[in-house]
Amino acid sequence: MKMVIDQFLLAAFLASLVGYALLYILRFKNENDRKTSASKVRNERVKNLINNGECRPENRSGTDVIIVGAGVAGAALAYTLGKDALRVRVIERDLTEPDRIVGELLQPGGYLKLLELGLQDCVEEIDAQRVFGYALFKDGRNTRLSYPLEKFNSDVSGRSFHNGRFIQRMRKKAASLSNVQMEQGTVTSLIEENGTIKGVQYKTKSGEELKACAPLTIVCDGCFSNLRRSLCNPKVEVQSCFVGLVLENCQLPFPNHGHVVLANPSPILFYPNSSTEVRCLVDVPGQKVPSIANGEMAKYLKTVVAPQVPPELHDAFISAIDQGSIRTMLNRSMPADPYPTPGALLMGDAFNMRHPLTGGGMTVALSDIVVLRDLLRPLQDMNDASALCKYLESFYTFPVASTINTLAGALYKVFCASPDQARKEMRDACFDYLALGGVCSTGPVGLLSGLNPRPLSFVLHFFAVAIYGVGRLLLPLPSPNRLWLGARLISVCSLV
Repeated sequence: MKMVIDQFLLAAFLASLVGYALLYILRFKNENDRKTSASKVRNERVKNLINNGECRPENRSGTDVIIVGAGVAGAALAYTLGKDALRVRVIERDLTEPDRIVGELLQPGGYLKLLELGLQDCVEEIDAQRVFGYALFKDGRNTRLSYPLEKFNSDVSGRSFHNGRFIQRMRKKAASLSNVQMEQGTVTSLIEENGTIKGVQYKTKSGEELKACAPLTIVCDGCFSNLRRSLCNPKVEVQSCFVGLVLENCQLPFPNHGHVVLANPSPILFYPNSSTEVRCLVDVPGQKVPSIANGEMAKYLKTVVAPQVPPELHDAFISAIDQGSIRTMLNRSMPADPYPTPGALLMGDAFNMRHPLTGGGMTVALSDIVVLRDLLRPLQDMNDASALCKYLESFYTFPVASTINTLAGALYKVFCASPDQARKEMRDACFDYLALGGVCSTGPVGLLSGLNPRPLSFVLHFFAVAIYGVGRLLLPLPSPNRLWLGARLISVCSLV
C-alpha cells in the first residue's frame, strides 16, 4: 500500500511539472499570436506615419528627440539616434565622471549589442578586463561555468571595467556627432499639453530655468528618476544592500571570471574591474546595514563575511576593510508598468530594475536601444504624437528584458541562505545541477549572459533544477519525510 502511495505521489509531482511546462508553452504561443497581430497593426501605423506629412519643418526647436540623462542608456541612445541623422538633445544632471560600485560588468549579450550599435570601442582604453564566465563557490567546493561563446568571434566575451570610464567614453562619442547636443542641467518636470508630452523644463548649472521641446522625450535618468511617476506605476522594492570594496594586489582563483560565493546570509561577488583591482560586492539582506561610522560594518565584514571568502582573497579582503574605503548601495527592483504617453518613453533603470546580482542591467538597456532604433528608423513624421505613441507601444514588449529581470530575481532568492529546509535543498540542487556541466551549465549561463534570453529556456531549466532536487530526495528509497520535502521543494520553485 505504501509503495502505491509513493508511486502516486511521484507521478503527481511529474504531472505537475509537465502541466507547468504545457501551460507555459500555451501561454508562449498565445503571446506570439498576439505579437504577430500587433505587428500587422504596427506596420499599418508605420505607413501612416511615413506618408502623412513632414516632421522636421514643423519642429521649430530643431530637435527631434530629447534624452533626459546621459548614463549608460542615455549616452548610448544619443549616439545611436544621432548616427541615424536624428537631431538629439541630451540633458544630464552631472557630466563629470560618475563613481559607482555597480554597472561594471557587461555580459557577452550586452557586448554583442555594443557591436550592433557601433559602440564597441567604448570598452577600449579604459583598462577593461575580458570575462569568460563565472566561478561558483559553496561550502568549500567550487565549479567553473563558462560562457557558451563557441559560435561567436574571438573578441566576444563579457567585459568588466570602471563604470565612470565607460560612460565618459560613450558621452564623448555621442557628443562627437554634430547633430547631438549634450548639456548639463537638471530636468525638473515634463511639459504636458492636452495629455501629450511636448518637452521638458530644466535648470542649468548656473540656475537659469529653461524649456526644451521635441516630438519625442525619452526619460532615462536612472534608478533615482524623479520623472517616472508621470509615465509609469513605479513599484520599487529594496531587496538588499551591496557593500562595496576594492581589493588590490591579489589574484582571483579563476582569472577573467566573475566569482559568486553562496555565503550565509547572501551572496558575495568578486570580479576584476581593472588590471590591478578586484571589485568585491557583499550582499546584505534588507534595507539597513551596519554603521560604517562607528565600526560596526568593519566588524561585520571581518567576523561574518571574511571566513566565507575564498582563501586566495582573504588577506586582500581584510586589507581593503582596514583601508576604510567601504561604500554601500541599495539594491532596487522595479517591474515595468508603463503608462503609454504620447510624446514620451521610459528607458533604462528609470523604466525597470532588477537585482544586480546577475549584472544584467546594461544588457537590458542596450537591447532596448536596439529595439527602439529599429522602430524609429522607418519614420519621417514624428509630430503625430498619438499615432507615434500607438506605434511605439510595441517597445514595451521586451522578451530580453523580461527574461533577464525574472532570472535575476529568481537566482537571488535561490542563492540566499534560508533556515527553511526546502529552500536549502533548492539552493544545494541549483549548485549541484550547474556543477554537472554540459547543457546543465551552458543553458543557464547562456540565459545569464544574455546570449540566449528565451523565456521558455529559463522555465525549463528552472524546473529541471527542481526535478533534479526532488530526484535526489527520492533516491535510493523515498520516505514520507523526503516525499513531503520534495513536495515543498516544488512549491518553493513555483513561488520563486
